[in-house]
Order: sequence, then structure tokens, then C-alpha cells
Amino acid sequence: MAFCERLRKLAQPIWDAQLTHPFVVALGKGTLPARKFRYYILQDARFLGDLARIFSAGAQKAPDAESALTFNKLAEETLLVERNLHESYGQRWKMTPQQMTAVPMAPTTYAYTRHMLAVAATGTAAEITVVALPCAWIYCWVGQHLLKNGPPKAGHPYRDWLTLYASPEFAAVQRWMRSKVDEWATQAGRDEKRRMEEAFVTSSRYEWMFWEMAWNEEEWPV
Repeated sequence: MAFCERLRKLAQPIWDAQLTHPFVVALGKGTLPARKFRYYILQDARFLGDLARIFSAGAQKAPDAESALTFNKLAEETLLVERNLHESYGQRWKMTPQQMTAVPMAPTTYAYTRHMLAVAATGTAAEITVVALPCAWIYCWVGQHLLKNGPPKAGHPYRDWLTLYASPEFAAVQRWMRSKVDEWATQAGRDEKRRMEEAFVTSSRYEWMFWEMAWNEEEWPV
């Protein structure tokens, strides 16, 4: 069994819960309240800044030049491609990019990014890749699930989001990351593999919590 298959089995109940979360269901149907989607996009904009840092850390610790170059490309694309989607929404809300990134992180966004940054600071290239893998893999999986019956209609309010994350280009990102995880896991020791499993499951949990955070429009309690 490839290591990513093992990871997926470990986190399967968490993954199954992604597809039934009310935020995801309403997002696919186009019935998600605009207020909740705006909250989600603004938090995701903050998340992406740290995700780019995770990829940059992967480039620094990559064991080969080709992987380092790909990590740097992912960091750039995170800031350009996905940020362009966010900024297009920001323009509709009459918000500048600076205003969007000045929105305070909600508790879950903060916790998720600190989890990834901690792994980036202390982990190997394999651990860095695996801690970010659920973000790419789950979004691809959710996007393809929501469009399993065909592309969204022209009037769908979240058409741009669905089209991006169900795209072949986005699917290629998680395939590359999975290939690196499987490759590097063959050379990893028992302790490193255990850390990889824990990082993957924890990130998968945070992915579900990110939907939950946006659905509830989470705020700091004090």
C-alpha cells in the first residue's frame, strides 16, 4: 500500500464529514449565504499567505533541485492564482488586497496555520509536504465532488470557486504532492512516518474545522 493510501484510510471518517458539512453542501448548491462566503474568503486570504510560507520552507528542505523548484513554483502560484480569485471577490466588496489581508485571523485560521508553520520549522521535506497535503487534496476532492454532475450553471454565485478547485491544473498539484510523500516515505524511519501520519490527520481535521468556522462565522470569545 502506498503511504498516501494509508494516510487517506487513517483520515477517512474526517474526509467523509467534509462532503456533508452544511457549508460545503450549500456552496455546491449555490445557496450559501453571501455573508458566510465573504467571511470564508477573507479568512482563506489570510491562510494563503502562510501556506505560501510552508511551500517556501519545503523548497529549502527539499532533497533535490527539481522538488525545490516545484515548491517555489507552488509558493508563487498560491500567491498569484488563488490570490487572484480572492481579489476578484474583494473587488466586488470594494476591498483592497491590503484591507483583505488586514482582517484578523479567526481562532481556527490561527490554529491551523500555526500547526503548519510548526511542522515547517522543525520537520523534514516529507513532513512539510504532508502537513499541507490535505489542503490541496481535500479541495480537489470536494471540488470534483460538487461538479460530478457537470459544470456549474452560468448564474451560480460561486462558479469561479468551484471551477478553480475542480480544475485539472489544481488536481495536478495534489498529485505531485502525493507522489513526493509516497517517494520520501520509503526512505523515512518509523518516527518520521508517525509524525507524518499525525500531521496529515491533524490538517484534515483543521480542513473540516475551517468549513465549520466559516459556517458559524467564528469570532474570538474574549
